[in-house]
This record gives sequence, structure tokens and C-alpha cells, in this order.
Amino acid sequence: MEVIRKTEYTEVLVWDEPGQGNACHGYTVRKSVGPELPDMTRVDFQNGPIQENGVNGCQNEDLLAIVIHRLQGFQSGKFLCRENAIALTKIQEALMWLDKRTSDRKARGVEGMNKQ
Repeated sequence: MEVIRKTEYTEVLVWDEPGQGNACHGYTVRKSVGPELPDMTRVDFQNGPIQENGVNGCQNEDLLAIVIHRLQGFQSGKFLCRENAIALTKIQEALMWLDKRTSDRKARGVEGMNKQ
């Protein structure tokens, strides 16, 4: 396992090696302080093309949707701020570009396959 981000409260670890697409697929978030460091959550990303491997993990877009929903919640309450608004806009833009990539791949007939 390799720590790829550590803050005062949490750390993010990657626990597998790059695979298909040269990306890792398994991550864990856990507390970074205290005598015991239990995992708080584990994220398993899709490993390999869906058409060849079936759905076996989440997509980048899934996590972005979660963060968008959380920031929208903060922005609709007493914790709204400029920084959250900017972050929300950038994450929504990132999701739009990933969705465009998927749409383009579908139009070319290569979505869910190991083809460019």
C-alpha cells in the first residue's frame, strides 16, 4: 500500500498496481491519527472494459457525482462560500468532459472496449 494523500485527519492509500489503462483500481481512506487506523471506506474502480469484464467497480464519474451532491448541499445551507462554489463549478466541468468522452466513444462504437 502506498499513501497518496495525507492530511491531519485522513489518508488515502492505493493498494494495487496499475492495470488496464495504466491506472490503479483500489483505494482505501482511513483515519491518519489514533492507535488504530481502521479503514473508513474502500473504493474499487472498474477494472477492464465493461464489455469484456462486466461491471466490477465504480467509475470516476460516480465519485464526482457524490462530491457534486455534497457541495450542492453545503451551498444550499449556512456553509456556502466562494471556494465551495468554485470547486463545485470545476467538478461539474470535469464531469461534463468525462461524459463527453463517453458520448464520443459511444458514437465511435468503442465504449466499454479496449479500443481508442
